Amino acid sequence: MSEAMLSKVRKLLAQAEDPACTPAEAAAFMAKATELIARYGVDRALLAARAPATDPVGDRVVEVVAPYARDKAGLLAAVADPLRCRCVRRRQGNGFAMHLFGFASDLERVELLFTSLLVQAAHGLARTGVPAGEHPAAFRRTWLAGFAHAVAERLRVAEAGAVAESGAPSVALVLADRSDRVQRRLAEVYPRLRTAPPRRLAGTGFGRGAEAGRRADLGGTGVTGGPADARGLGR
Repeated sequence: MSEAMLSKVRKLLAQAEDPACTPAEAAAFMAKATELIARYGVDRALLAARAPATDPVGDRVVEVVAPYARDKAGLLAAVADPLRCRCVRRRQGNGFAMHLFGFASDLERVELLFTSLLVQAAHGLARTGVPAGEHPAAFRRTWLAGFAHAVAERLRVAEAGAVAESGAPSVALVLADRSDRVQRRLAEVYPRLRTAPPRRLAGTGFGRGAEAGRRADLGGTGVTGGPADARGLGR
C-alpha cells in the first residue's frame, strides 16, 4: 500500500478510535477508510492483470495465541475471505498458526486489518460488561463471533462497492481469476484439506459483538497500538 494511502487510512482510524468521537462521526470515518482500502484492492488487481509481476500469488503464516486463540483465528478468517484470501488453521502450542494464501496486495490488506481489529475488539470487550450470572469466557467468545460476523459482512459490501465503482467491465473476471489462482495454490500445498465442523457457542454476546463489529474501523493498522494491545482479550 502506498505511503499516501496508508497515511490517509491511519488518520481516519485514529479519528474513529478517539474516545471523544461520537458514534455518528466514527461511522463516517470508518466508511471512508473502508472505501479507500477496498478501492486499493481493486486497483492493484487491475494493475496486476496488465503486469503480473507487480502482485504475485504468495502465502504467509500468522500466529494467533491464547487467550481466545480460536476466536482470534475466526476473526482472521472473517477478514481474509472477503478480501479473496484463504487460510488454513494449524494447531501450534496453545494457539494456532494460520497459513494464509493470496495475492501480495490482498495479504497486506488482511494483515493490516486483522492487527487493527484485534486492538478494536480488545477495547470493545473491555467496555462491555458481562451479564450477571453468565460465564465471562462464554459471553466473550460469542461477542467475538458476532464481531467477526459483522466485520465480514461489511467487508463484502465494501469490496462489492469498489468493484461497481471501478467502471472496468473486466474487473469481475479479473477478480474471479485471482480467486481461482489462490484456491489452486492452496490445493497444491494442502491437497487433502478437511473442513472443520462448526462451533457451538453458548454465550449471549453475539448481538453486542455484532454491533461493535458494525462500528469498527476497517481502515488498516492503528497508529498508537499493535498486536500487544490485544492482550485485553484475556481479561
